[in-house]
Amino acid sequence: MLRPVSLAALAVFPLSLFAAGPVVDPAAAKPDETGNVLWYDVRPLGIEGQGWADTKAPFDRLPAKAEKLVRPPVWGLSRHSAGLCVRFVTDAPTVQARWTVTNKTLAMPHMPATGVSGLDLYARGADGRWSWVANGRPAAETTTTTLAGGLPAGEREYLLYLPLYNGVSSVEIGLPKGAKLKKADDRPADRRKPVVFYGTSITQGGCASRPGMVHTAILGRRFDVPVINLGFSGNGTLDREMADLLGEIDAAVYVLDCLPNLGPKQVAERTEPFVKALRKARPGVPVVMVEDRVFTNAQWRAGAKQFHADNHTAFRKAYESLTAAGVEGLHYLPGDKLLGDDGEGTVDGSHPTDLGFLRQADAFAEVLGPLLKGK
Repeated sequence: MLRPVSLAALAVFPLSLFAAGPVVDPAAAKPDETGNVLWYDVRPLGIEGQGWADTKAPFDRLPAKAEKLVRPPVWGLSRHSAGLCVRFVTDAPTVQARWTVTNKTLAMPHMPATGVSGLDLYARGADGRWSWVANGRPAAETTTTTLAGGLPAGEREYLLYLPLYNGVSSVEIGLPKGAKLKKADDRPADRRKPVVFYGTSITQGGCASRPGMVHTAILGRRFDVPVINLGFSGNGTLDREMADLLGEIDAAVYVLDCLPNLGPKQVAERTEPFVKALRKARPGVPVVMVEDRVFTNAQWRAGAKQFHADNHTAFRKAYESLTAAGVEGLHYLPGDKLLGDDGEGTVDGSHPTDLGFLRQADAFAEVLGPLLKGK
């Protein structure tokens, strides 16, 4: 069954309508061949979801120096734009997008192109809540498409998510000539620090149908806070260098969700040193330790069921050892019910569908809500 979410977990922050900065000068845009559509580079609007400004490429997730610090697979995956998004304000009746991905393979056998390489557009309604508008469906390495037309009159704030399992070299927003484009104002001071997720392919977004449906993005909209997604498919393994990098981010909360990529022996060896290093770097920041989700078909696979039990035991032991040693600010999220209990939440027993991600978001919200309150 879907876990209910308490009103307290959902209503951490008062809802507020958008505010916006000065109008972006149309002279900064590139007109199309007709002169009727102006194309704006999204970078001056601000890329949300990056923990570092000194990246090798504009849409990377790790700083340039990490190329020499982390394992090659981690570095390669950090070039994917998972979790990156752009907030902007416009009164345009039509919003177009043009983007170029860095890998011509647009989809995977178990994950659609809309999630791997597509865009996802949300708008803030009159009640202050984010609501889905449209997705950008990739057709080639460079795609130009109308995201939404016939939009109601008036200014509103939009949120555009970038691809989960592909990189992008450029992203542009196309608006009719005469429409206004504004950079969204900074978030309120108490909601400016990000929630930082470090994890595996599930954290990165496999296998969401579109970028806005990953639990990290759902939680970002639900609590109206910035989120940094440091999910690395097959490579979220509590590497010591990642603890140092995470510690450089001034976070509201850290979420460690690496068990799907670790076995019990690795969990026992790596968890305590990683958490201690992170705690030393950021003494007062809450750390949520997340157990491995259980394969949704584990009841039919004795080996998998035992593996999860052993992983959870090793992780719980590490958590208890850390707390007994006086490490404060640790919070624990069990994994047994992250995907529900009906077996319907994944593509392959492991990677969530949109339903599975929504269930994960509900479970995470129960822990994150109290920690974010008052931040």
